[in-house]
Amino acid sequence: MHKLPIVILISGRGSNMQAILEQAAQGELGVDIRAVISNRPDAEGLQTAAAAGITTAIVDHRDYADREQYDQALRVAIDSYQPALVVLAGFMRILTPAFVQHYQGRLINIHPSLLPAFRGLNTHQRALDAGVSEHGASVHYVTEELDGGPVVAQFRVPVLDDDTAASLGARVLKIEHHLYPTVIGWIATGRLRYRNGMAYLDDQPLLTPVSVSDSRSEHIQ
Repeated sequence: MHKLPIVILISGRGSNMQAILEQAAQGELGVDIRAVISNRPDAEGLQTAAAAGITTAIVDHRDYADREQYDQALRVAIDSYQPALVVLAGFMRILTPAFVQHYQGRLINIHPSLLPAFRGLNTHQRALDAGVSEHGASVHYVTEELDGGPVVAQFRVPVLDDDTAASLGARVLKIEHHLYPTVIGWIATGRLRYRNGMAYLDDQPLLTPVSVSDSRSEHIQ
């Protein structure tokens, strides 16, 4: 079976990366993880990947004078593994337009909010401050606009009366570990494609994100 070659970028412990690795190892996800790359030498996820037999690499942002030089070096490192998809899994860097354009349609990210709500950081506290009844996570194609590319799928969780940013964040992170591999699986099987700035699922334009509430969703196989 053909497996989709991917490279995963992380900055920390890489819990979403670990979820992808586990599903791939169990044969539930048709991907060939060519490498895990981090901008931080001390990223805990590098040890997790290495222990799983995955190639790791470090491109330390502190070694470069500016974002443009860093992103150029990162692009060279990624392209040496010839991925069909680049997966951002807690990669805490704002990417330059040139980098994003190079990987247009091949670069995805998971964001801890129901986009377009709460782009950027501190999403869980901001959701609580706003008094919303639902929160969650979104997987989207990356464009030059921060957290602004086409949203493919979302997983919603209720906001509870006694939630703190920590408790809400923990619940969202748990569902991220289901949502992200699900979307990557759609790409690996050819169900999800990116054309002319839009996402298509089963050859139909995704005008609204797929709601992935649980394993019973009609879109999950």
